Parts: sequence; C-alpha cells; structure tokens
Amino acid sequence: MTKVLVVDDEPQILRALRINLSVRGYQVVTASSGGGALRAAADGHPDVVILDLGLPDMSGIEVIGGLRGWLTAPIIVLSARTDSADKVEALDAGADDYVTKPFGMDEFLARLRAAIRRGAAADTDQPVVETASFTVDLSAKKVTKNGTDVHLTPTEWGMLEMLVRNRGKLVGREELLKEVWGPAYAKETHYLRVYLAQLRRKLENDPSHPVHLLTEAGMGYRFQE
Repeated sequence: MTKVLVVDDEPQILRALRINLSVRGYQVVTASSGGGALRAAADGHPDVVILDLGLPDMSGIEVIGGLRGWLTAPIIVLSARTDSADKVEALDAGADDYVTKPFGMDEFLARLRAAIRRGAAADTDQPVVETASFTVDLSAKKVTKNGTDVHLTPTEWGMLEMLVRNRGKLVGREELLKEVWGPAYAKETHYLRVYLAQLRRKLENDPSHPVHLLTEAGMGYRFQE
C-alpha cells in the first residue's frame, strides 16, 4: 500500500485529503507543522509527500531541504501562493510538482499518480556503479571497497549519491549544497571541501591524487568511473 504523508496546517485540507486518499487505497499519515512533518517522515518513510508551504513553525522550503537530505520520494507542494518565484524556489529546493490552491481533486489525484509512477520508475532504475577502486550500489545505499563495506555518514552518502547519479557530468557547488544540505547552505562551499576530502580518504586508492572524485576548480565536482 502506498504511504502518503500530507502536511498542512488547515484542518479542512487535511481532512479532505485524508478522506479522498484513504478511500482510494492509500495509507495516509498527516502532520500540521514542519517539525511534525520531518518526524513523521523519519518514522514512516513515506512513498510520496504532499506539502503546504505556509506552515506555522518553519517554511515549507526548509522542510523540503530537511527531507531532501535523505528522502528520495516525490514531494508535491500545495500552496495558495501563485507567484512564479515561489514555484521556482520550491522546485529548485527539491519539490517534484507544484499545485496551486484551490485545486480540483481529480487533477490533484492525477498529479499524485504521476508522481508515484515517476518515483517507482526511478526506484527500478538504480544501477550498481563499479570503478577500479570501489563499487556503489545506489539501490541498497551501499559502498564496498576490496570486498569490504565502507561506512559513510548520511551526508557523505548524499554527496556521493548525487555525484554518482550525474556521473561524467559537472555538478555545480551551489547545486550540490542545496541538494545535500538544503537551500540555506547554498554558499557554504567549505562544507564541500571537507566532505569530499573525507570521501576521498575512504574511497580513492590515492586520496592525494584522486581519479574518481574530481574537483573542477571554481565550478564544482565530477564523478568519473
């Protein structure tokens, strides 16, 4: 059964979505605050998140940032904000879709089904990436080197995962910071140097002369098989 986390501080919205989703066979978990959303997601690992931006304790953008540090499930934003800048900010932060209130239930449910299909397709396309030094299993979230499991912190894994998924491509510093740490950390480039050094020590055969985790000076980073 698909588990849906619905986050909104309007009781009538929560109730309407809970009823409409439950009768269609979804397992529904609700939260009315940002903190509650983060706790519910950590406890329940939802398959999709429906998120209002106007929460009482923190912004929906902050919630997206907190979730995207570890959660790959689709996030659909529900918001009364119609300005394109708000939509761009939410999508850049990691949301997969943006639905403006008031919304038609049929259209919303169609968007939900589409998001779930995209999420399911992504889950079945999780390659195992092998290098001469180590192997990354994106589906199992596991790294091995010389046949031995390598322990990575959640942040190290988040950084490695984004680079591996974009293997061969340059990943910009700001893009990497937003994806792994959240939008509020977009300028904290020293984080990248510290964590990339840690990854190189754990994964590269010669950390001082890396061949897989590469720095593109002044621009970003690249994973090379």
